Amino acid sequence: MSSASADPPPVLLPTMEAEVAALKKFVVLLERERQLLATGETDGLHNLVSEKNGLAVQLTTLGARRGEFLVASGLSADHAGIHAWLDAHPAADRARSTWRLLLSLATQARELNTANGDLIQIRMQQNALALDALLGATASLRLYGPDGQSAPLGGRRISDCA
Repeated sequence: MSSASADPPPVLLPTMEAEVAALKKFVVLLERERQLLATGETDGLHNLVSEKNGLAVQLTTLGARRGEFLVASGLSADHAGIHAWLDAHPAADRARSTWRLLLSLATQARELNTANGDLIQIRMQQNALALDALLGATASLRLYGPDGQSAPLGGRRISDCA
């Protein structure tokens, strides 16, 4: 095989295609997560998080496999390495287009994940405010202190004012 062959070695292209397939599933899960968070339907989040975690492990494994191929080819196991490999193989159009799709999906997943994190923060703030309101209302309605004696709403005894 010449260094400018059209077909990448048998490990690289299938690995990148598997990464694309896993990232597409990951993006679908992130979009579903966004819907659940936006509507407050948290019941489905537990299973969704398990699926996301499984895909994250798969993506990490595939990325490591791609990196191992690059290192074995004498390149760095990062974006610069894949770009160097693609530059050295100008006829590898399928690998090039797969790489571009992979980068596009990774960007989309990162943006969705950031947006979902923002939604989670908003939900947490809303829950904290609701809890503060409930605890504040409960504290102001307390009629008896911890010692069992009546506690006026103001927190001071009438005789303390005299």
